[in-house]
Amino acid sequence: RSKGRFRYKKIMYSPLFLILGFALLYFGGELLVKASINIALKANISKLVVGMTVVSFATSSPELFVSIAAILNDSSDIVFGNVIGSNIANIALVLGVTSLIFSVNISEKTLKIDLPFLLFCTFFVGLLLLFFKSISFYSACILLLILSGFLYYIIKKSRNEINDEDNSQKVLKTSTLLNFSYVAVAIVMLKFGADFLVDGAIEIANYFNVEERIIALTIVAVGTSVPELATSIVAALKKEVDLAVGNVVGSNIFNLLVVLGFTALFKNINIQDINILNIDYLFMLILTLIFAVMVYYFGRGKLNKLKGGLLLLIYIGYLIYTIY
Repeated sequence: RSKGRFRYKKIMYSPLFLILGFALLYFGGELLVKASINIALKANISKLVVGMTVVSFATSSPELFVSIAAILNDSSDIVFGNVIGSNIANIALVLGVTSLIFSVNISEKTLKIDLPFLLFCTFFVGLLLLFFKSISFYSACILLLILSGFLYYIIKKSRNEINDEDNSQKVLKTSTLLNFSYVAVAIVMLKFGADFLVDGAIEIANYFNVEERIIALTIVAVGTSVPELATSIVAALKKEVDLAVGNVVGSNIFNLLVVLGFTALFKNINIQDINILNIDYLFMLILTLIFAVMVYYFGRGKLNKLKGGLLLLIYIGYLIYTIY
């Protein structure tokens, strides 16, 4: 009886943990994004590279902290579900909602470099999962090396094309030291937000006998995509197109290479539920290809309200299929 009462109390508090986790992730992500953008602009990095690197890393931090917390709890499916679900949410939900608010024109640089690299990363991770059914320490090292090469290339290329005058107008009047302090505070918020979110999600899943995979693909994935959604909507309203799209494409790249790669340095991430590969990864791959077809062949480089609405409908259909 005492165990039953204890479990009942835990499940009663779990929704509060989820709400607190969402709040910490959202506000921590927002603080981290603002500070990171200011630091990057003071370093004379272009808006597109800011979106692809600093903002992407900042908004992917919740996924990283959630995944590390999950793997330390031996919940590999939470890790895979979180990354795959977040990538799906970033494309279908974040870009879908953003495009409904404001039509987005994607830059030629994103079309020629960033999106093809995202497609490569998506296929490469799929091959690792198909052949090894896990992300091992050695696989993680390869993923991180690939990312390092990509970052070096785009930052070096950006420094040759940067418009210093344009960036200087965007720099906030705050010191670099203060911005780094904001980053430190934001990281602490994201860490505790991730802990609360994972603990609450796992407890609810266990109580109602719901698969961890489903919880990760829905509640956790949407929760950790909140920073991307907020950033892209704000960027769209301010007509900062490179930041809006670069944030999403970059976040998906970071999720595949950094979140999986860095998490696997702690412990191998093994597939426990084969549906992660057969259903969820496959859907992420198909959705990424659909997104590519949309922007390459149907109005090159443009995401209008029609395409945004279609992406959003695909996401709603995916959630219904996953839950039921």
